[in-house]
Amino acid sequence: MKHLHSTLAIVLLLALVIAIVITLSNYLGNKPYNRKVALIGFISAHLQLLVGLIIYFVSPLGIQAFSGANMKNSTSRLYFLEHPLMMILAIVLITVGYIKAKKITDAKKANKTVLIFYILGLILILSRIPWGTWSLING
Repeated sequence: MKHLHSTLAIVLLLALVIAIVITLSNYLGNKPYNRKVALIGFISAHLQLLVGLIIYFVSPLGIQAFSGANMKNSTSRLYFLEHPLMMILAIVLITVGYIKAKKITDAKKANKTVLIFYILGLILILSRIPWGTWSLING
């Protein structure tokens, strides 16, 4: 499951970067908002969330590690609190951006909305990925 989560993280990061780059191109070029491009990031984020929640509830590093003593351990705190919290906040931002943009009729404003929310979501994701323990990096 952890390997799947790491693989999906790469898919999510690529999907967000692609969605941001294409949406930025559309925004700067006064092109129409492409909801399908934003949908790629939206679906990738929610798929990653689903797998992450499963891991969180079955892994000994997840909710089972939630204790006052583990709050003092930065690695434990990252896994049971910081990483899940930041990822959920990031996915909420991505979701809000996608839904708000879907309701906007002005293409420029829709593109700008996706840009803002997807970039903020990406920043939060990048801030709390446990880079040193990624199974794809470490074999």
